[in-house]
Amino acid sequence: MIFSSIEISNFRNISSALVETRAEDIVLKGTNGQGKTNFLEAVYMLSYGSSFRTHHLNEVVKYGETSFFLKGNYEDEMEKGDVCVSYSNGKRSITLNGKEVRDRKELIYLFPSIVFSHDDMNIIKGEPSERRRFFDQTISLYSPSFLDDLRFYRNVLEKRNVSIRNSDDSLLSVYDEKLSSLGIKIMNMRKNEINSFNSYFSYLFNFVSGLDENLSVSYMPSWKDAENEDDIMRILQDCRERDYRMQTTTSGIHRDRFIIKGKNGIFSQYGSTGQIRLCSLIFRLSEVKAFLKATGRKPIILIDDVLLELDDEKRGRFLSSLDDYSQAFYTFLPHEGYFAAEHRVPLSYLVKDGRYE
Repeated sequence: MIFSSIEISNFRNISSALVETRAEDIVLKGTNGQGKTNFLEAVYMLSYGSSFRTHHLNEVVKYGETSFFLKGNYEDEMEKGDVCVSYSNGKRSITLNGKEVRDRKELIYLFPSIVFSHDDMNIIKGEPSERRRFFDQTISLYSPSFLDDLRFYRNVLEKRNVSIRNSDDSLLSVYDEKLSSLGIKIMNMRKNEINSFNSYFSYLFNFVSGLDENLSVSYMPSWKDAENEDDIMRILQDCRERDYRMQTTTSGIHRDRFIIKGKNGIFSQYGSTGQIRLCSLIFRLSEVKAFLKATGRKPIILIDDVLLELDDEKRGRFLSSLDDYSQAFYTFLPHEGYFAAEHRVPLSYLVKDGRYE
């Protein structure tokens, strides 16, 4: 699936634009602050109904305006259609071929998209929640049941925490049972995902970096000794006194950890800034590979100025490994060399003041 054209109105610094994108590779060139990333954000929003830069849609409305409108025409060998995302009077609206979309996961499985951004460094060096979010998003790209279980788990967890704060134990056993049944499924999916992810991650990092780090990701579940639902029920029961003291649920998949290890220990503690940047790129590249393996489908990828810090050799090796996509959008500086000669010729636009020429 590819987007054949993108229509944008009153989005960030883009007043009005209709951009043809019927190509496998689309390059957006321009100096900083002209609207390159804004275009990628628009494509992402058409794929997810949300932004990768903010949780507040009012922030993406063009200054002085009160609403925005996005439309993506899409096609593949079997079908054509359009998806629209708009925001007005504080309300978001999403339509797919003219019909209202009530659950954004409809978009996720139609337009699976993976964005490479500078903020990805937080996956490597940030809080454990950043890595949990990364792997949960990766699994959710191909597993609707996992996304449903995760949503349900968070809902039950919130109710359990309210009961704990109110010192009300009347429903705790019910909540524990639900958390146990959902938690064991989520744990198993995370374990399987880590196995698939690691089958690409270490090799790709060594290949692109030219180093011999043998990086891998270890999954450290909060319920580390649990093998079934009954085990989890016992752990939750044993932790109740601590939960009441801390006023929250202190164990569960919401406290799982993913540790990146190399030959010298925890990678974030000894890797250089350049190595951590490269590691974040390889995380996304491994996500692309794992998605293809799980689904047989190629995602749309969005690469936002993240290759600037790579030298020519590393950039070449990275791009040679990045071939499992249906469509790719890149942002580059005006005179930046971006593709090797043998790479297919991209559709290229010069971006200036929210215009694409």
